[in-house]
Amino acid sequence: MRLFELLLLISNIGLLGLTVLLKKERRRVPIFIASGITLLVLAIHWKVEGLRVQLLFPYVLTILFLAGSIYGCFKKTAFRHIPRFILGLAYTVSAVMLTLTACLMYAFPVFQLPEPTGEHKVGTQIFHLVDKGRDEIFDEKKKGKRELMVQIWYPAKHANGQPAPFIEEGPVLKEEPLSKTLGFPSIVMNYLKYIPSHSYGGAEVSTKSRSYPLIILNHGYKSSRIYHASQAENLASHGYIVASIDHTYSAFATVFPDGRTATMKTDEYLIAEKDYRNMVGKVWTDDIAFVLDQFELINSGQIRTQFKGRIDLDHIGVFGHSFGGAASYDASYDGRITAGIDLDGGLYRYHNRPGTTKPFMFIFSESTFDRFNKVRQHHVYTDEELKTMGATREEIKKETKDAEAEIAHFRYAASRGRGSRILYVKDMEHYNFADVQFLTPILRHIGLTGQIDPSRAASIINAYTLSFFDKHLKNKDGRLLEGPDEKFPEVKFVDSLFDERKK
Repeated sequence: MRLFELLLLISNIGLLGLTVLLKKERRRVPIFIASGITLLVLAIHWKVEGLRVQLLFPYVLTILFLAGSIYGCFKKTAFRHIPRFILGLAYTVSAVMLTLTACLMYAFPVFQLPEPTGEHKVGTQIFHLVDKGRDEIFDEKKKGKRELMVQIWYPAKHANGQPAPFIEEGPVLKEEPLSKTLGFPSIVMNYLKYIPSHSYGGAEVSTKSRSYPLIILNHGYKSSRIYHASQAENLASHGYIVASIDHTYSAFATVFPDGRTATMKTDEYLIAEKDYRNMVGKVWTDDIAFVLDQFELINSGQIRTQFKGRIDLDHIGVFGHSFGGAASYDASYDGRITAGIDLDGGLYRYHNRPGTTKPFMFIFSESTFDRFNKVRQHHVYTDEELKTMGATREEIKKETKDAEAEIAHFRYAASRGRGSRILYVKDMEHYNFADVQFLTPILRHIGLTGQIDPSRAASIINAYTLSFFDKHLKNKDGRLLEGPDEKFPEVKFVDSLFDERKK
């Protein structure tokens, strides 16, 4: 919550209190002075913080109080003949609207992204890449080639000017899916343009190291690269080049340099079906392979950038959330990739396929782990449980069969993967793995995020992600991967439950 918008709300509450408590003949001067102070707070808020629709009523009330007090100074008999009932109704409505404003400020906070914990400043740059070897299959009308927007975060030499915004004003904000999901106008989320990131556009790459390992980051289905900015910034601050892909037509909005906006075209209902999921998944995996191809050209100087020779292509990581986690696992079969992480993502293209022997870490939410663990334990759901879940026994049977095939990969990782780990985080749910968790506490109340504090959730994911990549891309100790740590009691290691050697 920002200082001046909080002061504005308090000032309006004070104005209303003075109006109600002071006698008519004694409140003219105090209300005039208080109205002037409130207007000054509004002006500072407007200039320093920016207006937003959540505070519309305090804006209106400030003007009305000032206008009324000025009018009352010139005409002392003003408002004396207004019926008491009308005044009482106006006071009640004002009190209700100010209470509603406080609720809106709580529900839609102007939050701060987590501060990167590394020694480096962070730079960012966006690339538009076109894969001339692939047709775009999700936009059949245009019959073009596959286009991607890729944002990179990297260790920066200097940090000059203002940091880049978390979300720029424009098409992305208009397509932001949370408002549509929760059923309110998109203008409600327009304040996200005020939230700064911790990275600086076009900053010069740091010279503290000759080169930096590359990590490919993949967002979830119907999400966006912007919702993983804090994870990318944290890794970049510790000496990694992080490339986050907007998987076109499976992200809620991808804006190209010429102003075109590609919105969701893949089917969010069919994505649960194996064949369609595998088809979309292959496109995502091919996106990752293509981006790796482009970074080879960037590093060699064939694509001219400041990153020539600065990327350590012998140490490449990949990670992602949800469908992006599945894409990261599928991409780990690529010989160029060293290690990967799946953040609470179910797999695709996993049937009748052996697991990867590369270091791979699965981090689950509590409910995802519970679902897989019940399958592992051959749990038989009661009729009452099925009713609560809103599922039929046939649906559970199908889901169980698919889950068993996924568990086979977890078992393979636990028993044969070199340095692989499987864990879950207590009180975390699916959207605690992305920056969307900071947008509104409403997500917690409807179960999309868990009871854990979002800042705590982010610190856990950032710590374990960093430890894993430090171990496998930089040959550091990776202490957090050794087992339970008293600093993170929420993290539960469950490798032994899936290890075939311990049956």
